[in-house]
Amino acid sequence: MTIREALRKAVYKLKDAKIEKPILKARILLQYTLKKPRKYLIIYDQKKLSKNQEEKYQENIEKLIKGIPLQHITHSQEFMKMDFYVNEDVLIPRPDTEILVEEVIKITKRLNRPNVLDLCTGSGAMSVAKYAPNAQVYASDISSKALDVAKKNAKLNKVKINFIESNLFKNMPKIKFDIIVSNPPYIRKYDIPNLDKEVQNEPVIALDGGIDGLKYYREIAHDAFDYLKYNGYLCLEIGYDQKEDVIDIIENEKKYINTYSKKDLYDNDRIIVTRVGD
Repeated sequence: MTIREALRKAVYKLKDAKIEKPILKARILLQYTLKKPRKYLIIYDQKKLSKNQEEKYQENIEKLIKGIPLQHITHSQEFMKMDFYVNEDVLIPRPDTEILVEEVIKITKRLNRPNVLDLCTGSGAMSVAKYAPNAQVYASDISSKALDVAKKNAKLNKVKINFIESNLFKNMPKIKFDIIVSNPPYIRKYDIPNLDKEVQNEPVIALDGGIDGLKYYREIAHDAFDYLKYNGYLCLEIGYDQKEDVIDIIENEKKYINTYSKKDLYDNDRIIVTRVGD
């Protein structure tokens, strides 16, 4: 079977399985299988695959049809123009989260050597460390496996980060931060079975935000105060319909001021930023 034939067959199978963007995904999987760039597939489209290559490619196509995310198969995701290693132990970084990271980077530029904590870091706070070199970056997660992935990404992207295994603030050292940033689990527990099949194959611990999806916002808003400097920033990613609820949680703490929100590229409310103050 040639490269062209393999691609055609894969696209047909993915379309039949109602997989979104079948042409793009078939091509990316073949690039991954052959360890070759896109240009190679175009120039050598009549080149025959070895039996091993053909079997491996079909195996990867079947994984995709079963709902395994493309990024978990290729172990790769681009985020903030950086390459991230991902696997089944972490949530796949998404473009929506770039809004949060960009805001944090903007804030760091107004501060002198700020301490930044990425709470629930998942695959890692590489982008803040990369684009805010004046910051001292800490990253924490409850999952030791997620932290292993984050450490791998720190090495991959050549950035220095201090890693802490902690369930939110429970094992956090008594450090005062200028910025705490978090993209916590915020999907309502009973909505998870209705998510796309690929999303359901991501770690539940990174999705499940409790009955109303707000469990972790309550804990973070309550406890972050003790770990933030005066005038320190709390920056949160939120679900598209959670703006009012999360702002209410923050205001009920009566510890924060100057709260504002920003929308993502799809005009959904996506982040909330607030500060410690009187």
